[in-house]
Amino acid sequence: MKITSNRTKAYRILSLIVLILLAVAFTFPLYWIVTGAFKTGQDIYATTPHLWPTEWTMSNFDKLFSRRSAPLFEIGTLVGPTVPGVIRWLVNTVFMSVMAMILTCLTAAMAGYALAKKRFIGRTLLFSLIVCAMALPKQVILIPLLREMSALHLWDSLWAVIFPTVGWPFGVFLMKQFAEGIPGEILEAARVDGAGEIRTFATIVLPMVKPGVGALAIFTFINSWNDYFMQLVMLASNANYTISLGIATMQAETSVDLGLLMSGAALAAVPIIIVFLIFQKYFTQGITMGAVKG
Repeated sequence: MKITSNRTKAYRILSLIVLILLAVAFTFPLYWIVTGAFKTGQDIYATTPHLWPTEWTMSNFDKLFSRRSAPLFEIGTLVGPTVPGVIRWLVNTVFMSVMAMILTCLTAAMAGYALAKKRFIGRTLLFSLIVCAMALPKQVILIPLLREMSALHLWDSLWAVIFPTVGWPFGVFLMKQFAEGIPGEILEAARVDGAGEIRTFATIVLPMVKPGVGALAIFTFINSWNDYFMQLVMLASNANYTISLGIATMQAETSVDLGLLMSGAALAAVPIIIVFLIFQKYFTQGITMGAVKG
């Protein structure tokens, strides 16, 4: 009994050490970017890397905010105040990612619920096609997407990046797996009580698949935020740039400036961290429930 207890204790200590090492390894790039944003050029390009800035400076952020300018927003003929270009790019990226997150979670939850709990002709075939679409790279359908956005007069607008994300096959697949766990008796009781499909979905289905929605929200936000390739193809004007595109164009104007890149990357990481902290509880629940389901 004592030997078993000692083995369990040693296993826990070893697991804790491994987890700490993994945590350090995964967070170190973020730490390097954040500290690098406040380093001088001498520290950044030093032969021996400095883990901590020898002299804190805001010059990298000064360069980031001083280059280019654009109106904060443009809604028809209404034009907002002029702000640094990076602020406009950050607002564009947040709007794009949040809208993609909301629309994807809503449509995926509805599609997943229908595929899991509704019986109709072609349901199995449709779900099989969705699973196959998960293996289809976005680059394969890039030209049809580009022509479709151009025909709808959406090219060079943020909606040209948002709409292709909404029909994410992985989101439908994920939400179907969660909707499978909804007891049919509860849905039947709602119908007996006179609840329609919209009310049933809003008051019963959505609360029960909330962990899946939280996990999908994080995945969608990060996927949309980091989809540099689609942003590069669909956006052309400076006012519609995302922060990734804007920083890339600023960098292309001069020689390699790592301080500028790090300050831009540090600024771009803030919204992602905030979204993860907000949905962390649901993300953890979603992963745990998925593991239990096997």
